[in-house]
Amino acid sequence: MEFSLLGPIAVTTGSTELSLGPAKRRSVLALLLLQPNTTVPLEQLIDSLWEDEPPEHARTVVQGHVSRLRGTLAEGGAEAYGIELTTHGSAYLLRLPEELIDAHRFGELVALARPEAAPADAVPLLREALGLWRGPALTGTVTSPPFAAAAHALEERRLTAVEALGRAHGTLGEHEQAAAILYSAAVNHPLREGLIAGLMRALFRTGRQSDALEWFHRTRRLLNEELGVDPGERLRGAYEEILRAEAAGGGRTKPTGGARAAGAASGGSAGDGRAGASGGSRSATGGGPRPVPGGTGVADARGGEAAPEADGTRTGSPDGARTGSGSGRAGAAPRLLPRPPARFLGREDQLSALTAVLTDRATGESPLAVVAGPAGVGKTACAVQWAHLHAGAFPDGQLFADLRGFGEGDEASPAEILRDFLLALGTPPERVPGSAQAASALFRSLVAERRLLVVLDNARSSAQVRPLLPGGPRCATVVTSRSRLDGLVATDCARPVGLQTLGHEEGAALLGAMLGPERVAEDPAAARELVDLCDGLPLALRAAAAQLTARPRWRLARLAAALRDERRRLALLSAEDTGIAAALRMSVARLSADDAQLLSALATSADGHLNASLAAALAGYDPERTQDGLDRLAEMHLVDEEATDVYTISTLTQLFARDERGESGDGKRGTGDGSEGSDGRG
Repeated sequence: MEFSLLGPIAVTTGSTELSLGPAKRRSVLALLLLQPNTTVPLEQLIDSLWEDEPPEHARTVVQGHVSRLRGTLAEGGAEAYGIELTTHGSAYLLRLPEELIDAHRFGELVALARPEAAPADAVPLLREALGLWRGPALTGTVTSPPFAAAAHALEERRLTAVEALGRAHGTLGEHEQAAAILYSAAVNHPLREGLIAGLMRALFRTGRQSDALEWFHRTRRLLNEELGVDPGERLRGAYEEILRAEAAGGGRTKPTGGARAAGAASGGSAGDGRAGASGGSRSATGGGPRPVPGGTGVADARGGEAAPEADGTRTGSPDGARTGSGSGRAGAAPRLLPRPPARFLGREDQLSALTAVLTDRATGESPLAVVAGPAGVGKTACAVQWAHLHAGAFPDGQLFADLRGFGEGDEASPAEILRDFLLALGTPPERVPGSAQAASALFRSLVAERRLLVVLDNARSSAQVRPLLPGGPRCATVVTSRSRLDGLVATDCARPVGLQTLGHEEGAALLGAMLGPERVAEDPAAARELVDLCDGLPLALRAAAAQLTARPRWRLARLAAALRDERRRLALLSAEDTGIAAALRMSVARLSADDAQLLSALATSADGHLNASLAAALAGYDPERTQDGLDRLAEMHLVDEEATDVYTISTLTQLFARDERGESGDGKRGTGDGSEGSDGRG
């Protein structure tokens, strides 16, 4: 007897498929199979089976479906397979060997595959795993939000396996096969950046450079139009890798070593902002944009400076971005800002505060502002919006860099960013110093008399920022970070500009801008609830809006009802590989093991409000160790110190930390060493 979830819900014995009856009965079976050998409460079944208010006789209906399923399984010989459907009070348990479920076998095969370490073995394993799929997961179940979330999670696992199979073929040098496998998935999932990045690399390595670059630009446009964001690190990593390889004369090439030219497995990181070209004029007979030797940019078709805002370089979440760099000709003002954030609303107080800080010339010093706040609150959007509004005040150029302090992979080194800046300012590649110290000195010298704006996004620490600061009194710098960067405040007189979550009115306005005001106006109470369920975070609200955009017939109340289920909230607040869980994961990954364990303990607080004594009791730490940890978590905006010894942890952070605790078993997931103080966590 075999059970199928990866396609239409089905039960087969030999060559015979059992008759399962109507959609609700299939849905009951599917929910039991999604939680095998686990008691499933009757109330959970009822909540999942009815999209709207369940009928008064819902309990009787479910009990009837369970009884019919029990009889159907018995007729199919379930007992011989060790299968039993039992009742436990007001809950049900489907006891069976899990290898009889196709989703379980799929997971085991994928786990065995090692596409980079053992690609020859991984290819047949992954092909067998993907061969278990017979259509969209959970076909034949009701269309309620819980089943939609479960189907989405299974589909994410399938796409991850497709990407892994593409990487395995690529590692074997079978780039044609990799492109063929990734192409159909990319067509059906045009916003999945990791998938597109893998396809771009495969196409490039088969000699189809123009096709690879076209996939990047098409995906960039879709991300902006559909989600209001720009490409993330993996997609930009593939784009930069291709540009660099083209500049070096590459075509059908194998992946090169190094973090910035990593293969499809790593995703890489990069930027591509188009600046002026030095020595990179286009051939009269050539076609399309041409890579700039020695840089990561693309020359304009006329061989001169490209459009200031073309191909802006922000990541897929509002919190991150990456340098756009080119080797601008001497005297050309670099314009490396990403495009203005889509549907930016509010933040008047913070924009005014930035204006007051960054246009203050009374001190005779180069003004410096730090925009800080929790993951997903919109720090990058705020900084970029201000930069565009005031670009005219900086006629000598605007520089932009993502420091990758809270992104995938390693943070950007000062030497890497300084090289990009110097190239954009017209420095010939051969004259860019190799050491960060020398490059920093040259950078300060070049901009000493210029009116220049520098935007440093996604910084991890003050030490990462300092070599990138211009020294000229007419220059200004704005830094964004999830950390307060107290070190910059202490040593460089940085002025902090805090960014808070959105209130009900601002949050509803953002939903209205994304969905259309009439859709929000028809149910303002549900809009307010959505803002609460999203903790007022713009990133979470944008992800919720993406869910509703994809389902135009859903009312806001329906999504709010789904989000009330805390087990599914983080999964629903995601759009492709962008979401609040991904943003929080990057913050937690930068914590020391002790601080990660403390955060995990705080997540068990009943209402998210606690003091140092309660925190110590939950974590099992002594008072001094607890207080130090709370201070670091507050600095990282993972908890909020509302008043002296009064701390709060947001609901979404609690849910994420609980999930991490459940996955790891002990909550010890941090990777930092805990050695840095207030200056150590950007």
